[in-house]
Amino acid sequence: MSLDFTQLSHDLAALCRTTAKFIREEATTFNRAKIEHKGVHDLVSYVDQETERRLVAGLRLLLPEAGFITEEGTAGPDAHTEEFIWIIDPLDGTTNFVHGLPVYCISVALVQHRELAVGVVHEVGRDESFRAVRGGGAFCNDQPIRVTDVAELNNSLIATGFPYKDFGKMNDFLKILGSFFTRSHGVRRLGSAAADLAYVAAGRCEGFFEFNLNSYDVAAGILLVREAGGHVTQFLTDGDPLFGRELVASNGLIHAEMQAAIGEFWQ
Repeated sequence: MSLDFTQLSHDLAALCRTTAKFIREEATTFNRAKIEHKGVHDLVSYVDQETERRLVAGLRLLLPEAGFITEEGTAGPDAHTEEFIWIIDPLDGTTNFVHGLPVYCISVALVQHRELAVGVVHEVGRDESFRAVRGGGAFCNDQPIRVTDVAELNNSLIATGFPYKDFGKMNDFLKILGSFFTRSHGVRRLGSAAADLAYVAAGRCEGFFEFNLNSYDVAAGILLVREAGGHVTQFLTDGDPLFGRELVASNGLIHAEMQAAIGEFWQ
């Protein structure tokens, strides 16, 4: 099946922008008593669930034949067999949202035969729409974006995410974190992998790494970084960063240094 992925990316960005208005409205009156726990520190709210329902409904109109992988399961069982699959995180950064910290995103990607084709990350607080199409570049609010040309880790700003439900490798992670502290301009933890990846693509930081990730956390962001000229792999190998649970993203120039720093302590 042939699709106009560029037009689809514009339609997807419009859907995400409209849905982001709902999140912003709810943020003004959100009651923390309404949160639920998927795990000890893994939060979900009615905002996540309703946002996902709205996205699924809109995506079914855009591409009726596509299946879904969704964080909150509102589209039914995960679908892995269709030619096209939407991968959705309705609110990446739920803990930030619950506490009123303004870094949280809608992240939606379209996969065709396991290859990323379209991705949109909408950063709700800044109302920024990051959009990418396979082979068509990456954009923020329709302006082209590009990774930086910083060539050394010691001149780079690095983003990461902290583990919140699987602490078995915490000691290794802390050693890696310490290594990046001493080898870079600094390390930032924004609380949203989708935002981290979008910001690498936009040149706001040079690299990002995290483990215990899900496909819906990173799908759109991976495509953004690649289409902005960057590189995305697993920690120590090229591997599969989409379903591989760990990820290193960079401007490409510092990628080997980042993998080497991680490899000193990661097994």
